[in-house]
Amino acid sequence: MQGVFGEPTGQGWTQVAELGAAFVLSAIIGLERELKQKAAGLRTYTVVGFGAALFMLVSKYGFTDVLETGRIELDPSRVAAQIVSGLGFIGGGIIFVKRDSVRGLTTAASIWLTAAVGSAAGAGLLVLAAIATGGYLVIALALPVISRFASRLTGNARPLLRVNYLDGRGLLREVLGLITDSGFQVSDVATTRQRREESESVEVIVHLNGHGNLQTVITELSELDGVLAIATDEESEPY
Repeated sequence: MQGVFGEPTGQGWTQVAELGAAFVLSAIIGLERELKQKAAGLRTYTVVGFGAALFMLVSKYGFTDVLETGRIELDPSRVAAQIVSGLGFIGGGIIFVKRDSVRGLTTAASIWLTAAVGSAAGAGLLVLAAIATGGYLVIALALPVISRFASRLTGNARPLLRVNYLDGRGLLREVLGLITDSGFQVSDVATTRQRREESESVEVIVHLNGHGNLQTVITELSELDGVLAIATDEESEPY
């Protein structure tokens, strides 16, 4: 779409479609994170990708009204280049270190990728944006399965605990504290609320690193008042 003097205004249906593609692809990434109950979910990822696409379109078309041949020339990539720098602040705020465990790296990297997907969509590279989204889903869904399988083959499988306890008793801090005091490092935590007849319970899934005694941890957790069931990834029945 062109303005009165022939310059592109960047406000046609093509640009609307590019914004829409960024919205949908970013939402797909965000939905995967939402289903895994991560701190940054559907809304955060959609906003990041959608905003990156808008910045890209502004960078491409937002200054065409001031261009004059031989007098004013602009680099259309200069605004888009700052998307990467801006995402560094968001990523830095997500990553944190607790004891010897670094958390938030995957979330920060996936937000960075979402911005790249939005930027590609805003630049009109819809095929690349779609392929990058598909690649992310492979990384997020398939590679962990392959990693766990390889760990079992090499005998380096990381234990996973499922602890079910009554809600409203503040047990999560005690559960995590007992696990870390036993020599394990908590690499990931996910919680799900469940309804049990007249009371509510919480299932927390804890991914462990380190070389603690798993059986001792299970025994000590089972003695906590309010803990209903404990299971590992290698057990089909709860302790």
